[in-house]
Amino acid sequence: MNNKNTEYKFLSHTADVKFRAYGTTLSEMYKNSIYAVTKIICKDKVKSLKKIKVKVKGHDNESLLYNLIEEIIYLTEVKNFIPSKIVKIKINKSKFILEAEIIGDKASNYDMEVHIKAPTYNEMYTQYNKRLDKWVCQVVLDV
Repeated sequence: MNNKNTEYKFLSHTADVKFRAYGTTLSEMYKNSIYAVTKIICKDKVKSLKKIKVKVKGHDNESLLYNLIEEIIYLTEVKNFIPSKIVKIKINKSKFILEAEIIGDKASNYDMEVHIKAPTYNEMYTQYNKRLDKWVCQVVLDV
């Protein structure tokens, strides 16, 4: 998935993992970020066996993205849950609150490819790109 019309693409980075995610809406951009993080952690196709709800807060779009990625890492490593499908994402744009329903499976049922330590603010951005007519974010993950 490495062209401009995809949900996300991985970019070269010297030591860490870097990606861009896209969406026609802000919600879709966040959803595709979750898919990118999940693909980094696990290359297998994850089954859809269990539904959970998550809620994260931030003070701007970047901190909301950072906190969302931290939540996905927490779910995988501590709660033994890995996402397969994002059913719904709702964002309160004025309060920077994101709520999502995510379907997935036990992380222990899969081979974990990469251990993500944390997202970073290094080179992170979220913006609406007029030329692409899409929301775009960029993230570097400390692995």
